[in-house]
Amino acid sequence: MSIYDYTVKDVTGKSVSMKDYAGKVLLIVNTATGCGFTPQYEGLENLYQRFQAEGFEILDFPCNQFGNQAPGSNEEIQEFCQLRYHTTFKTFGKIEVNGENEAPLYQFLKKEQKGLGAAIKWNFTKFIVDRNGKVVKRFASATPPEKIIPTIEQLL
Repeated sequence: MSIYDYTVKDVTGKSVSMKDYAGKVLLIVNTATGCGFTPQYEGLENLYQRFQAEGFEILDFPCNQFGNQAPGSNEEIQEFCQLRYHTTFKTFGKIEVNGENEAPLYQFLKKEQKGLGAAIKWNFTKFIVDRNGKVVKRFASATPPEKIIPTIEQLL
């Protein structure tokens, strides 16, 4: 299996093929609107603005599994991010990243990069995928977006 074999849902429930992102460097992150790491949205948007023109995309997957920190609807979460942090990158539908109802995309990401242990420990865990669809690195929640810049630059 490749990352491009997966389909995910956007905020409206529409299916989106990961093939749409072939040839791009991806930062895939599980997020929450009421988390101590929520201010990372600002840093994520800065990365997006800086690197998008070079083929960089951020895929934001809200997750309510950790402390009920993303309780809103998909639309409410997207609106919060756009109004509060002026995000312009793609927000997808809410998912689970661990357990019985875990999104298949996250099963794949965790299988490919187990560096921090198999389970996602908290919101804002970040995965970097290269232009060929290879999951090349995993970053902990506490890693601020600006610390990922060297990895992004290397892959672009």
